[in-house]
Amino acid sequence: MKVSSKEIKEIIASASTIEDMKEIIDRFKDDERKTVQKLMMSLNKKIIKIIKEEERIAMMWEYEKKSYSQGYEVICGIDEAGRGPLAGPVVAGAVILPKDVILPGVNDSKKLSEQKRDELFDLIKEKALYWSVGIVDNNVIDEINILNATKVAMLEAVDKLGIKPEKLLIDAVNLDTEIPQESMYKGDEKSISIAAASIIAKVIRDRMMEEYDKELPGYQFSKHKGYGTKEHYQGIDNHGISKIHRMTFLKNYL
Repeated sequence: MKVSSKEIKEIIASASTIEDMKEIIDRFKDDERKTVQKLMMSLNKKIIKIIKEEERIAMMWEYEKKSYSQGYEVICGIDEAGRGPLAGPVVAGAVILPKDVILPGVNDSKKLSEQKRDELFDLIKEKALYWSVGIVDNNVIDEINILNATKVAMLEAVDKLGIKPEKLLIDAVNLDTEIPQESMYKGDEKSISIAAASIIAKVIRDRMMEEYDKELPGYQFSKHKGYGTKEHYQGIDNHGISKIHRMTFLKNYL
């Protein structure tokens, strides 16, 4: 008696590894029913997707593994969120991961949905050996400029880790520190530690902007997170410059 399509779907749903999925495909490969063949094609695509993601994650360990081979053991990834907005702070994340920890889906925070970032935020906090953030507000940004404010936030995040890293992996910034460092363009796509730091920074900053939206209604901070959208500029036109706006970013309004 043939297994029904419904039962095959249940079998597929119970598969937890690539090996399980391959066994299912092998089991039903000669079943000529179109519905079954479609299920097998879909399952095969899922396997390919999983393998590609595993390969991508493995590539993202390249800089960490190179650092381990150089004798460094405590590797810290650093990234920021909020360099471009018209309002709010710049937030830097610092993350130290265990060797070869499994963090499926970790990527540049800008490439992830809000829901996925929130899920990974919790996973990173759970799996990381150490993590922290540095926060520099809009007033300091106006005083020392956004690049210097970003560096201050990054150094603050490192200082708050609770342990001194042996090496820093940083997204496109060089810091004034005695700690050995390696800066790279688009580091949040190349290093698992930097990507994790980018997610930590992004989620915390977004949540701060959502709180500001409650305190300062009319600007829609929870929607655009301080970036220069049409709605944001309309809010400024209607309500003026708020206490969290960056004056140096709004020279046309002065």
